[in-house]
Amino acid sequence: MGRVGAAGARKSTRHHCPMRAARLIKMVLLLQSRPTMTAAELARELEVSERTVTRDAQALSEAGVPVYADRGRAGGYRLVGGYRTRLTGLARSEAEALFLSGVPGALREMGLADTASAARLKVAAALLPSLSDTPRTAAQRFHLDAPAWFSEPTTPEALPAVADAVWDDRPVLARYRRGPNDTEVERTLEPYGLVLKAGVWYLCARVPEGTSPGPGPFRVYRVDRFTSVQPVQAGRAPAESARFSRDDTFDLPAFWEERAEQFARSILRAEVVLRLSAEGARRLPYAVDPVAARDALAACGEPDEQGRVTVTLGVESAEVAHTQLAALGPEAEVLAPAELRERFARDARRLQALYAP
Repeated sequence: MGRVGAAGARKSTRHHCPMRAARLIKMVLLLQSRPTMTAAELARELEVSERTVTRDAQALSEAGVPVYADRGRAGGYRLVGGYRTRLTGLARSEAEALFLSGVPGALREMGLADTASAARLKVAAALLPSLSDTPRTAAQRFHLDAPAWFSEPTTPEALPAVADAVWDDRPVLARYRRGPNDTEVERTLEPYGLVLKAGVWYLCARVPEGTSPGPGPFRVYRVDRFTSVQPVQAGRAPAESARFSRDDTFDLPAFWEERAEQFARSILRAEVVLRLSAEGARRLPYAVDPVAARDALAACGEPDEQGRVTVTLGVESAEVAHTQLAALGPEAEVLAPAELRERFARDARRLQALYAP
């Protein structure tokens, strides 16, 4: 066993680039959070070579950090003497990112992966020895996979800029594509919060009074429809961005729940009448919009002699309804409109021809 670099070390620690300084801090935090680590383990965590780990350990030892190397097959690096660094104080951005650490994909897309990693290391280093395995055991038990199945999520180009504005309460001047023709409009927005829904990012923002037509100060925008996002200047200095005063009564989860339900209902512009078996009623919320299914089933009457209930279901269009209700097969019978019923009748005749003996 020996203190690293106690003799013969030649490298000076007075001139380190910021990247190496950050790596040295991370190395101390790693050693503080675990009893011992091999050179290979440190190299993997720090994303450097084992030779670089050896040089960094020497530099830390010269700087007064008691890093010791245990020789042999079971050896490794460790801190001795109960050394505890004072570098474990969480910065505000690290503490905020820590609450999102169960969503690694979202952190990467917003440019916060390194910040969250630093926060987790600081928390691990500050924990009592009896709790040192808490981060590992929690990570092995809970994981949030936000994107939907069978779709390849893409990161909107404007997302990091939008996320920065949300964190810092900075208004932005944004250009946004809207409508079927992707007409571009320009808006001044006060970004309040980001929502990741089924792999799609949405911005909940307040529109300052008098800057835009339309109802309501708070609106929802798809981040992938932003073509440019620029901070609004404060006017006092060319490089200084303005800030807005956040409404402390704004509740992002409650606002999103309300708007999501309003949106779901707003696109249900048509109706179909169905007779559903018990199995069809059970599967209806999985085949169509859950809000529409809930409303339809809540208003249905008693089952008929065949055990089927009749419901009136809100749908986006007959075309969409045909695609969705086909998943229910014989568990659903379309009664109206007549055109949609006839379409399912044609489907049934084609299926009979295919499967007839």
